Amino acid sequence: MGGTLGRAHGPYTLYDLDALPEEGRRYELADGWLNELPGDLWHDHAAEQLKTVLKDAARQADADVHVAGAPQDVTTPAGIRKPDVFAVGRDVARAALERRTRTYYGPDLLLVAEVVTPRTVNEQIDRVHKVAEYAATGIPHYWLVDLEPRPTITMMELDDGDYRVAGKARAGETVTLERPFPIAFDPARLSEMD
Repeated sequence: MGGTLGRAHGPYTLYDLDALPEEGRRYELADGWLNELPGDLWHDHAAEQLKTVLKDAARQADADVHVAGAPQDVTTPAGIRKPDVFAVGRDVARAALERRTRTYYGPDLLLVAEVVTPRTVNEQIDRVHKVAEYAATGIPHYWLVDLEPRPTITMMELDDGDYRVAGKARAGETVTLERPFPIAFDPARLSEMD
């Protein structure tokens, strides 16, 4: 990583993030430091499955939302994040497409979900840093997806500037929510193969 960046040991900028070579790796920029995002078959599969679940639910509810995720960027006060899954209003997505930008602004997001990779530095980032960061950004809903031992989703809602746990569902149970749009599904779907 050091040879391709302007500063071998940071702090880094958005320009450094953009200058990283495309080698199948993904990075976030937070507080001037680059963090490599985990990516393995199970993590990426669960993120894709969750995108599909949310897209289907939004379509069934006729919700005016667009569901996306990494590699698209989200700007927060700390820097640039690449959430595994997020939802924005369709008008926000349309404006980003017209501007030909891959970056969304944190306050425009309705929901962010991160698939936790256990026993990595990213687990602490997802469970601690992003909780505070996304709350400060004003994102109304934050979900943490744990895949071990079986898929579990912890759903948090913004309440007076901080997240509070609004619900938790394990594989075999049904997540049923009305916000940010009506949705019902079993977290076990996130580990199922088509």
